[in-house]
Amino acid sequence: KGELRMQSLTFDDAGMYQCIAENTHGIIYANAELKIVASPPTFELNPMKKKILAAKGGRVIIECKPKAAPKPKFSWSKGTELLVNGSRIRIWDDGSLEIINVTKLDEGRYTCFAENNRGKANSTGVLEMTEATKITLAPLNVDVTVGENATMQCIASHDPTLDLTFIWSLNGFVIDFEKEHEHYERNFMV
Repeated sequence: KGELRMQSLTFDDAGMYQCIAENTHGIIYANAELKIVASPPTFELNPMKKKILAAKGGRVIIECKPKAAPKPKFSWSKGTELLVNGSRIRIWDDGSLEIINVTKLDEGRYTCFAENNRGKANSTGVLEMTEATKITLAPLNVDVTVGENATMQCIASHDPTLDLTFIWSLNGFVIDFEKEHEHYERNFMV
């Protein structure tokens, strides 16, 4: 196939590589540079969010994405407690931490530790719980005659510290009220 495969690369393998293809009609060259990257983990370009919000009873994913080569091993702590995979907590291969069925007890300081053969680093954020958003009045099925108007209501309760946005969709496609203002109208009740 004309492939060159290299395994267990070292810094000595870095450089310009040249492929030469030749037949009875001539010869052609192609060049490519191979850079070998190695760096300890760093959160300078992508630190963990300082404040992470999670809905009560919901699911939260806290991302941990340091720059590192080779790929680091990840571990997490909540305060001084080292976290391990369990029924509600899971550390993903990419370093993210997932918590399901969030409770008030999950609030606190979470630290992601990343370590490879070049070094280690960590980043910390605070998880805060909010009240879950709930639909208190769902839209009802409506039968109308062609040409008539229809009104559908949707009311929700939410954590007062957060903003609430209503998104309407038709058969799975979000309705764009600006583009379809002649057909759909959004009414806000206070």
